[in-house]
Amino acid sequence: MAPKPVRLALRRVLREVRHVRPVPFGRATGLVRDVYRQLERDFGMLAPPVALHSPSPPVLAAAWVMLRESLVAAGETSRADREVVASLVSQRNSCPYCVEVHGMALDSLGRSPEASAIAAGQAVTDPLDGDLSPAARTELTAVAFAFHYLNRVVSVFLGTSPLPSSVPDSAREKAKAILGRLLRPGSGAMPGESLDLLPAGSRDFSWAAGNPYVEDAFSRASAAFGSLAVSSAVRDAVVRELSTWDGSPPGPSRSWAAGAGDPAVRLALVVAKAPYQVDDALVAAAGLDDRELVELVGWASFTAAAHCVSLVPARN
Repeated sequence: MAPKPVRLALRRVLREVRHVRPVPFGRATGLVRDVYRQLERDFGMLAPPVALHSPSPPVLAAAWVMLRESLVAAGETSRADREVVASLVSQRNSCPYCVEVHGMALDSLGRSPEASAIAAGQAVTDPLDGDLSPAARTELTAVAFAFHYLNRVVSVFLGTSPLPSSVPDSAREKAKAILGRLLRPGSGAMPGESLDLLPAGSRDFSWAAGNPYVEDAFSRASAAFGSLAVSSAVRDAVVRELSTWDGSPPGPSRSWAAGAGDPAVRLALVVAKAPYQVDDALVAAAGLDDRELVELVGWASFTAAAHCVSLVPARN
C-alpha cells in the first residue's frame, strides 16, 4: 500500500470520473467502505475504474471481486502473464486508459521483449493460444473476462489516460514513472478474501472450473448483475444483438444501433458492442441517475464480457 500522503493524493483522482459522482473515501460506509479498504490494501490505490461503481454498492463489489480474484490474487500464473492478457484485451477493445495503466504495471515488473511489444502496440502471441494447464487457463481467462468488462466501463466513465488532466504534457512521462512505481504489483494477495463481499452465486461458469476461487468470484458477480433493476427492453435487446455477434468491432459508425428507439437501450447496445463509440450525448440522452447509469453500463458490460469469453474455443 502507498504511504498515507500518497493515498490521500491518489483519492483525488476520482474527480476525473465523468457522468457520475463516486462516493469519496471519507464518506464511504457499509459495503462501499469495505470494498475501498480492500482496494487500497490489495491494489495499492483507490483505483478509479473500480471506485466509479460506488453509486451502486453491489456493482462496486462485483467489479472488485472480479478484478481481485483474477488479476491480483496469487495463483499458478504470474502477475506478468496476467498483465499481458489485461493489456492485450484492452488494446483490442480500444481502451487507451487501461492500456496505459497496464503498460505501467508491465514496466514495473521489468520489461520483457513481449511486454515491450505490447507497450509499442505491436501484435504478439495471445497467451491464451498456448499450451496451458487447466488452472492457468482459468486464471488467464478470468483476467480476459474482467478486462472485457472494465474496458467498457472505463470507456464510458473515464478519459484516455489515468493521469489527471492537470498534468502538463512535459511532465507526463515522469508522472507515469512515479505512478508505475507506486502501483508495482506485489507477489499476490491471498485468493478468496473478497468473496464475502457478495452473496454466493450459482457457480455456473464452466470455463472457471479449474479454480474454485475464480469460479466462486464470477458466480457471485453474475448473481449481483442478474439482480439489478435493468429493464427487460434493455436485457432483451442486448442479448438479441450479442447472439449473432462474432466479437468484431462494428467500426466508427453507430448506424447499427440507430434502430433502438429507447435511448437507454441504444446506450446499452453501444456499451456492449462498441464502447469506444459512447459519447456525452449518448449518455445524456438516456436520462439516468448515477445509480441507474452505473447499473445499466455494468450489466451491459458484464453481459458482453461473458459473450466475448464464450467465443474463445475451449481446450483440453
